[in-house]
Amino acid sequence: MESALEEIEYLARSEHRIEVINALADGPHSRSDLRAMTGASSSTIGRMLREFETQGWIIRDGHEHRATSAGQFIAEEVTTLLTRMETERKLRDVAQWLPTKRLGITIEAFAEAVVTVGDAEDPYKPVHRYDELIEDAEQMRAFGTATLKSANAGSLFRNVRAGMETEIIYPPPIVEAVLEWSPEAAKKGLASGNLTILLHDTLPCGLTIFDDRVALTGYDPDTGMLRAIVDTDAPKVREWATPLYESYRDEARPLNMEAIEA
Repeated sequence: MESALEEIEYLARSEHRIEVINALADGPHSRSDLRAMTGASSSTIGRMLREFETQGWIIRDGHEHRATSAGQFIAEEVTTLLTRMETERKLRDVAQWLPTKRLGITIEAFAEAVVTVGDAEDPYKPVHRYDELIEDAEQMRAFGTATLKSANAGSLFRNVRAGMETEIIYPPPIVEAVLEWSPEAAKKGLASGNLTILLHDTLPCGLTIFDDRVALTGYDPDTGMLRAIVDTDAPKVREWATPLYESYRDEARPLNMEAIEA
């Protein structure tokens, strides 16, 4: 192989090659170990090990092989590239609705996220997923329009009355729609002492911080329809989401309770 591109192509053409270089980067393994790990034939493993040795990625140590420092570097970089590609593929259809760059976080932070996108068969999949997250929560802090749909508003007020500590920052037109869905349920939720509603005029997206998950909600700017939810338990995302939420909370104003009671 005469170029870096050829070496990348050589590794990428076989999942077994990537498995083997990663395994050897983690520690020494025998040929039989690698056969059992990958399911590849003895001859395939043999050819692979010889090529890796030629490239200087591994060395033989008795009955085992182990990665050199160059092999460990290759394994790490290939794994990083694959992770980035898998993340991009997973989030490709929803990235247009999630302003991650403007919000100061990279799309890679959502590599392990659950991605829920509406489709022709069930355009309300994101609504159902958000409903599941509400039902499982004991605490919820949110801003945006995620609870606009009646199913989510119903779950929200029901869980608030059951004890879920909730604080939501809404755009003014949205809070009216949510409270009008069921004025009686809204009044009971507010009277429970578990629900605080604040108002903010310029929210960038839908963000919710649950007990152990953070959810970003993406909307079609033309229709206002909830198109996708991306939720994750990644610590990096929570570390990003918490101060972002608090920054908008600091700017928010209280809901006029007299107007609601009227």
